Amino acid sequence: GEGVPPGNYGNYGYPNSGYSACEEENERLTESLRNKVTAIKSVKSNYYVSLFSSQDSQFDSTTGFLGKTMGKLKILSRGSQTKLLCYMMLFSFFVFFVIYWIIKLR
Repeated sequence: GEGVPPGNYGNYGYPNSGYSACEEENERLTESLRNKVTAIKSVKSNYYVSLFSSQDSQFDSTTGFLGKTMGKLKILSRGSQTKLLCYMMLFSFFVFFVIYWIIKLR
């Protein structure tokens, strides 16, 4: 070899020039793989962050919707009890009037 002195086979018995080229290629590919893994992790984490934030906003809107619905149901239940009481009183007056009218006609 031109650049390799005879008997100089460091790095596990391979000549320096050939081993160095393979080692540099391996380092370059390893670094490229690290960069790709980092990019994938970043995209994946950004996806999950956006997914969770959209779910959080959906839960907030659902909670608000359910809260409003429960408030309306409470108002309706209060109002319906009042209406029910009025209907019962009207029915009682009607029954009393019918009984009075039947007794009067006898």
